[in-house]
Amino acid sequence: MAALGALALTVSACAQGSSGGGPVMGARAEAVTGSIPQSASAPRVATPQRRVAQAGSAKEWSGEDGGSGHPLMSAEAIRDAAANFDRCVAGMWPDAARRGVTQANFQRFTQGLTPDLRIMDLMDSQPEFTKAVWDYLDVLVNDTRIAKGREILARYKAQFDAVERAYGVDRTIVASIWGIESNYSTLGGDRSVLRSTATLACVGRRQAYFRNEFLAALDILNRGDLTPDEMVGSWAGAFGPTQFMPTAFNRYAVDFDGDGRRDAVGSVADLIASTANKLKQDGWQAGQTWGYEVAVPAGFNYMLADRAKSYTLAQWEHLGVRRPDGRPFPRPGDKAFLLAPAGAEGPAFLMLGNFRAILRYNPAESYALAIGHFADRLRGGAPFMQAWPRQERVLTRAERLELQQLLARRGFYRGEPDGQLGGRTREALRSFQASIGTPADGFASSDVLDRLRRR
Repeated sequence: MAALGALALTVSACAQGSSGGGPVMGARAEAVTGSIPQSASAPRVATPQRRVAQAGSAKEWSGEDGGSGHPLMSAEAIRDAAANFDRCVAGMWPDAARRGVTQANFQRFTQGLTPDLRIMDLMDSQPEFTKAVWDYLDVLVNDTRIAKGREILARYKAQFDAVERAYGVDRTIVASIWGIESNYSTLGGDRSVLRSTATLACVGRRQAYFRNEFLAALDILNRGDLTPDEMVGSWAGAFGPTQFMPTAFNRYAVDFDGDGRRDAVGSVADLIASTANKLKQDGWQAGQTWGYEVAVPAGFNYMLADRAKSYTLAQWEHLGVRRPDGRPFPRPGDKAFLLAPAGAEGPAFLMLGNFRAILRYNPAESYALAIGHFADRLRGGAPFMQAWPRQERVLTRAERLELQQLLARRGFYRGEPDGQLGGRTREALRSFQASIGTPADGFASSDVLDRLRRR
């Protein structure tokens, strides 16, 4: 999960807490590794020289309480935890030993570790604005990145051919993830993964989650798949060209080039295959697309625009949902859900099972939409046909919080308002919109906030 140029706009990929495991090389992958150049002759990823952020070399911690209000994010709690950092790290030795990490390696990799407290500010930062989906797509899917993606597909055609045969995952999807996560290995963070995960395992509000990530990072180093210098990434521990968290690396990384290491950082074959393996295990269906841009008829019931409501493409057609260019759906029996990311004023999309597989890579709908659209563009597809409502402004965090509070006051929202517009807020918005006779699209616009204020 996804960090950082393009990465700054996404949740770190693979940060959903996948459990660690051993090598996942499958029989089909083994059968085709002969088509990939071996060992020293295998293509390597060209990466820029990066300086790993160490104590004193990066911006220091502010010394202030975290924005979340969590008791473990108070300045006093952070200082106390930092003072106990050495004991905390040493206390994880029994768990590391149970994973097979040798005592010599544990001492070698943890010796001299210090907490990176600047991460506490990053962890609890609350950006005042979020990007509108159309601005997000403009940044991530642009002519420069598309041209680079096509160059990558051509340069590593042999590797993409072999991986596509082995896993059945569309090469343009893998290339899109590589491009969006790290701009084809030119961006990816400058922090030591071991130091970041150790810090988060011992300090702050998510210690249990990051304890597992730290132990997984130790496991990777102990196995010899990567070196500490190769495990450099975001403050949250995502690393490599396609931004794996350590637990996700342990579960999905494969040694596709046959050199004895699962090197999803420097080996082109391994990084492509590891990314494809994750998508396949997350349910990618070979030979199918991710979804279709569609036009929704006037008066449409947007209460149907819900991930939990899947219908066949033929059933959606019966409801008046059509592709904007008039072409038929090639597989009318496929099931899909309707996504309207900009509400009734913007384009809509029918999302198939492969879109859900992309969501398991990163659960943000805007991210998954960008990946699918980027892949289509790499194949020569056109931009989306329908216009986005670019006149709409994005609500500030204070306005989003007010929106939730007003919805709660009127009985539509249940839960603690937090300023984050997730599924619960969207459902509440739909119910409110339906009650006043406007399209119940769940879109948090300035207009709907004004209507709430006036009621």
